[in-house]
Amino acid sequence: MRFWLTAGAVLILDRLSKWWIMGNMSIGDSWALITGIVNIRFIQNKGAAFGILQGGRLLFILMAVAVIIATVYFIRKYQLPLLAQYSLGLIVGGALGNLIDRIIYGSVVDFISVGWFPVFNLADSAIVCGGILLVLWMFIDETFKSAE
Repeated sequence: MRFWLTAGAVLILDRLSKWWIMGNMSIGDSWALITGIVNIRFIQNKGAAFGILQGGRLLFILMAVAVIIATVYFIRKYQLPLLAQYSLGLIVGGALGNLIDRIIYGSVVDFISVGWFPVFNLADSAIVCGGILLVLWMFIDETFKSAE
C-alpha cells in the first residue's frame, strides 16, 4: 500500500507542478526562486537525463513502460520492507510522470534550474531519490544478511 500511495503522491505533485508551469510560463521563460541558487525555467527536453539521446522518444517510452511493469510485478510478488516500498514508489511515480509527458507532448517538461546543473522536474527528483534509497536499502539488507 505504501508503494501505491508514494507513486500516486509523486505522480499528482509532478502533474500539478507541470500543469502550473505550462499554464503560467512560456517555453524559455525564467524567474529566480532563490536568487543566485534556484531558478524556475520552463524547457521541454526531448532527450534523457542531461538532454542526451535527443529524439529517442519511443525508446524512452518503452523503457519507462518496462520499468513500471517490472516494478509492479516485483511489488505484487514479494513482501518488501518499507524503505524498498517507498523507494520503488518514488521511481514508478516519477517514471509515470515523465512517461505521460512523452506520450502527450513528445518531450518532458523540465523547470527546476540549480546553478550549472541541467534543468529537471519533480519526477526526475523522485526517480533519483528513489534510486538512492533503493541502493541504501540493498546495502543495509546485505549488511544484515551477512551479519546473521
